[in-house]
Amino acid sequence: MSVTEDPRVRGIVVACGDAAAGFEEVDDVESVRVPSRPGKAEIDPLLGVHDHLVVSGTDADLAAVVLRLLRKNALSGVSVGFVPSAPDSSVAALWELPRTPLQALALALRGEVDPVPLIRDDVGGVLVGRGLLRLVRGVAYADEQVALRGPASSIEVTPDPGGPGLAVRVAKGTLFKRTTTLYSRAFQIGCIPTRPVSDDVVHERAVNKWTWYRHTEDLRLVRGTI
Repeated sequence: MSVTEDPRVRGIVVACGDAAAGFEEVDDVESVRVPSRPGKAEIDPLLGVHDHLVVSGTDADLAAVVLRLLRKNALSGVSVGFVPSAPDSSVAALWELPRTPLQALALALRGEVDPVPLIRDDVGGVLVGRGLLRLVRGVAYADEQVALRGPASSIEVTPDPGGPGLAVRVAKGTLFKRTTTLYSRAFQIGCIPTRPVSDDVVHERAVNKWTWYRHTEDLRLVRGTI
Protein backbone atom coordinates (compact mmCIF):
# COMPACT_ATOMS: atom_id res chain seq x y z
CA MET A 1 0.00 0.00 0.00
CA SER A 2 1.25 3.48 -0.78
CA VAL A 3 0.07 7.00 -0.08
CA THR A 4 3.43 8.53 -0.79
CA GLU A 5 3.66 8.68 -4.60
CA ASP A 6 4.23 12.42 -4.51
CA PRO A 7 7.47 14.41 -4.52
CA ARG A 8 6.21 16.52 -1.63
CA VAL A 9 6.26 13.57 0.79
CA ARG A 10 8.51 14.29 3.74
CA GLY A 11 9.11 13.43 7.36
CA ILE A 12 9.04 10.51 9.74
CA VAL A 13 6.03 9.06 11.57
CA VAL A 14 6.42 9.12 15.35
CA ALA A 15 3.99 6.46 16.63
CA CYS A 16 3.29 7.21 20.28
CA GLY A 17 2.24 4.24 22.40
CA ASP A 18 1.07 0.79 21.43
CA ALA A 19 -2.32 1.96 20.16
CA ALA A 20 -0.98 4.50 17.68
CA ALA A 21 -0.74 3.59 14.01
CA GLY A 22 2.84 3.20 12.82
CA PHE A 23 1.88 2.60 9.18
CA GLU A 24 4.47 -0.12 8.72
CA GLU A 25 2.26 -1.50 5.92
CA VAL A 26 2.48 1.74 3.91
CA ASP A 27 5.27 1.76 1.35
CA ASP A 28 8.13 4.23 1.76
CA VAL A 29 6.92 5.60 5.10
CA GLU A 30 9.65 5.78 7.71
CA SER A 31 8.39 5.37 11.25
CA VAL A 32 9.65 5.01 14.78
CA ARG A 33 7.66 3.74 17.77
CA VAL A 34 8.05 5.60 21.05
CA PRO A 35 6.21 5.52 24.40
CA SER A 36 3.08 7.55 25.01
CA ARG A 37 3.87 11.22 25.71
CA PRO A 38 7.51 10.83 24.60
CA GLY A 39 10.24 12.98 26.07
CA LYS A 40 13.81 14.11 25.55
CA ALA A 41 15.32 10.65 25.02
CA GLU A 42 12.90 9.76 22.22
CA ILE A 43 12.36 13.06 20.39
CA ASP A 44 15.60 15.04 20.63
CA PRO A 45 17.65 12.57 18.51
CA LEU A 46 15.14 13.02 15.66
CA LEU A 47 15.45 16.78 15.54
CA GLY A 48 18.89 16.96 14.01
CA VAL A 49 17.87 14.56 11.25
CA HIS A 50 14.26 15.42 10.33
CA ASP A 51 12.64 18.79 9.68
CA HIS A 52 9.13 17.31 9.62
CA LEU A 53 7.56 15.03 12.22
CA VAL A 54 4.24 13.24 11.82
CA VAL A 55 2.88 12.49 15.29
CA SER A 56 0.55 9.49 15.42
CA GLY A 57 -1.21 9.38 18.78
CA THR A 58 -3.33 11.41 21.18
CA ASP A 59 -3.49 15.16 21.74
CA ALA A 60 -1.29 14.60 24.80
CA ASP A 61 1.29 12.83 22.63
CA LEU A 62 1.33 15.75 20.19
CA ALA A 63 1.76 18.18 23.09
CA ALA A 64 4.71 16.16 24.41
CA VAL A 65 6.46 16.27 21.03
CA VAL A 66 5.77 19.99 20.58
CA LEU A 67 7.16 20.64 24.05
CA ARG A 68 10.48 19.15 22.95
CA LEU A 69 10.49 21.42 19.88
CA LEU A 70 9.92 24.39 22.17
CA ARG A 71 12.68 23.44 24.56
CA LYS A 72 15.15 22.79 21.74
CA ASN A 73 14.27 26.09 20.00
CA ALA A 74 13.20 24.04 16.97
CA LEU A 75 9.71 25.46 16.35
CA SER A 76 10.85 27.57 13.40
CA GLY A 77 12.77 24.74 11.74
CA VAL A 78 10.50 21.71 12.24
CA SER A 79 6.96 21.32 10.92
CA VAL A 80 4.48 18.89 12.44
CA GLY A 81 1.71 16.71 11.02
CA PHE A 82 -0.82 14.89 13.19
CA VAL A 83 -2.64 11.57 12.86
CA PRO A 84 -5.10 11.40 15.78
CA SER A 85 -5.57 8.01 17.41
CA ALA A 86 -8.66 9.12 19.36
CA PRO A 87 -11.95 9.89 17.58
CA ASP A 88 -12.66 12.75 20.00
CA SER A 89 -9.37 14.56 19.41
CA SER A 90 -9.75 18.26 20.19
CA VAL A 91 -6.82 19.08 17.90
CA ALA A 92 -8.43 17.30 14.95
CA ALA A 93 -11.74 19.07 15.55
CA LEU A 94 -10.13 22.47 16.06
CA TRP A 95 -8.03 22.38 12.89
CA GLU A 96 -10.41 20.24 10.79
CA LEU A 97 -7.98 17.36 10.30
CA PRO A 98 -9.12 14.06 8.74
CA ARG A 99 -10.28 11.43 11.24
CA THR A 100 -9.47 8.31 9.21
CA PRO A 101 -5.83 7.24 9.68
CA LEU A 102 -4.80 6.96 6.01
CA GLN A 103 -6.40 10.28 5.05
CA ALA A 104 -4.77 11.95 8.03
CA LEU A 105 -1.43 10.39 7.10
CA ALA A 106 -1.67 11.57 3.50
CA LEU A 107 -2.36 15.14 4.63
CA ALA A 108 0.33 15.02 7.33
CA LEU A 109 2.96 13.87 4.83
CA ARG A 110 2.02 16.04 1.86
CA GLY A 111 -0.07 18.93 3.10
CA GLU A 112 0.87 22.56 3.42
CA VAL A 113 2.24 24.13 6.58
CA ASP A 114 -0.22 26.55 8.18
CA PRO A 115 1.20 28.21 11.32
CA VAL A 116 -1.22 28.11 14.26
CA PRO A 117 -1.03 29.65 17.74
CA LEU A 118 0.97 27.67 20.30
CA ILE A 119 -0.26 28.07 23.87
CA ARG A 120 2.00 27.78 26.92
CA ASP A 121 1.28 27.65 30.63
CA ASP A 122 3.20 29.10 33.56
CA VAL A 123 4.60 25.76 34.76
CA GLY A 124 6.52 24.93 31.58
CA GLY A 125 3.91 23.04 29.58
CA VAL A 126 2.16 23.59 26.26
CA LEU A 127 -1.44 23.35 25.10
CA VAL A 128 -2.18 22.22 21.53
CA GLY A 129 -5.88 21.34 21.81
CA ARG A 130 -8.10 22.03 24.81
CA GLY A 131 -7.45 23.30 28.32
CA LEU A 132 -10.12 22.86 30.95
CA LEU A 133 -10.91 24.02 34.47
CA ARG A 134 -13.90 22.29 36.08
CA LEU A 135 -16.15 23.58 38.86
CA VAL A 136 -13.88 26.51 39.59
CA ARG A 137 -14.36 29.58 41.79
CA GLY A 138 -12.16 32.64 41.60
CA VAL A 139 -11.25 35.76 39.63
CA ALA A 140 -10.02 35.39 36.05
CA TYR A 141 -8.90 37.73 33.29
CA ALA A 142 -8.59 37.37 29.53
CA ASP A 143 -6.03 40.10 28.92
CA GLU A 144 -7.66 43.13 30.60
CA GLN A 145 -11.20 41.72 30.37
CA VAL A 146 -12.79 40.19 33.48
CA ALA A 147 -13.57 36.61 32.47
CA LEU A 148 -14.86 35.42 35.84
CA ARG A 149 -15.61 36.73 39.29
CA GLY A 150 -17.15 33.96 41.37
CA PRO A 151 -18.04 30.36 40.39
CA ALA A 152 -18.09 28.68 36.98
CA SER A 153 -19.07 25.17 36.01
CA SER A 154 -16.18 25.12 33.52
CA ILE A 155 -13.66 27.27 31.71
CA GLU A 156 -12.35 26.02 28.38
CA VAL A 157 -9.31 27.47 26.60
CA THR A 158 -8.28 26.61 23.04
CA PRO A 159 -5.95 28.11 20.44
CA ASP A 160 -7.74 30.51 18.10
CA PRO A 161 -6.30 31.54 14.74
CA GLY A 162 -8.73 34.36 14.04
CA GLY A 163 -7.88 36.61 16.96
CA PRO A 164 -5.04 37.33 19.37
CA GLY A 165 -4.40 33.65 20.08
CA LEU A 166 -6.74 32.19 22.71
CA ALA A 167 -10.47 31.52 22.81
CA VAL A 168 -11.77 31.42 26.39
CA ARG A 169 -15.24 29.95 27.02
CA VAL A 170 -16.66 30.47 30.50
CA ALA A 171 -19.75 28.40 31.39
CA LYS A 172 -21.83 29.38 34.41
CA GLY A 173 -24.75 27.52 35.93
CA THR A 174 -25.40 23.81 36.21
CA LEU A 175 -28.88 23.01 34.89
CA PHE A 176 -29.07 25.93 32.46
CA LYS A 177 -25.53 26.82 31.42
CA ARG A 178 -24.70 30.27 30.12
CA THR A 179 -21.50 30.50 28.10
CA THR A 180 -19.44 33.61 27.44
CA THR A 181 -16.58 33.57 24.91
CA LEU A 182 -13.65 35.97 25.05
CA TYR A 183 -10.53 36.27 22.90
CA SER A 184 -7.12 37.26 24.24
CA ARG A 185 -3.39 36.65 24.20
CA ALA A 186 -3.40 35.42 27.80
CA PHE A 187 -5.77 33.96 30.37
CA GLN A 188 -5.02 33.94 34.07
CA ILE A 189 -6.97 32.93 37.15
CA GLY A 190 -6.63 33.02 40.91
CA CYS A 191 -8.98 30.50 42.49
CA ILE A 192 -9.68 27.97 45.17
CA PRO A 193 -7.39 24.96 44.55
CA THR A 194 -8.17 23.15 41.31
CA ARG A 195 -6.40 20.77 38.94
CA PRO A 196 -6.21 22.12 35.37
CA VAL A 197 -6.54 19.71 32.46
CA SER A 198 -4.34 20.27 29.40
CA ASP A 199 -4.90 18.09 26.33
CA ASP A 200 -6.72 15.49 28.48
CA VAL A 201 -3.89 15.31 31.03
CA VAL A 202 -4.82 16.32 34.58
CA HIS A 203 -2.19 18.45 36.30
CA GLU A 204 -0.27 16.52 38.93
CA ARG A 205 -1.32 18.75 41.81
CA ALA A 206 -3.97 21.28 42.75
CA VAL A 207 -3.07 24.94 42.15
CA ASN A 208 -4.62 28.22 43.24
CA LYS A 209 -3.45 30.18 40.22
CA TRP A 210 -2.93 29.30 36.57
CA THR A 211 -2.03 30.99 33.29
CA TRP A 212 -2.32 30.04 29.63
CA TYR A 213 -0.77 32.43 27.10
CA ARG A 214 0.21 32.60 23.45
CA HIS A 215 3.84 31.83 22.73
CA THR A 216 5.85 34.29 20.62
CA GLU A 217 6.34 31.62 17.91
CA ASP A 218 3.59 29.67 16.19
CA LEU A 219 3.43 25.91 15.72
CA ARG A 220 4.12 25.01 12.08
CA LEU A 221 1.22 22.58 11.73
CA VAL A 222 0.43 20.81 8.47
CA ARG A 223 -3.28 21.21 7.81
CA GLY A 224 -3.49 22.78 4.35
CA THR A 225 -4.93 21.00 1.33
CA ILE A 226 -2.89 18.37 -0.48
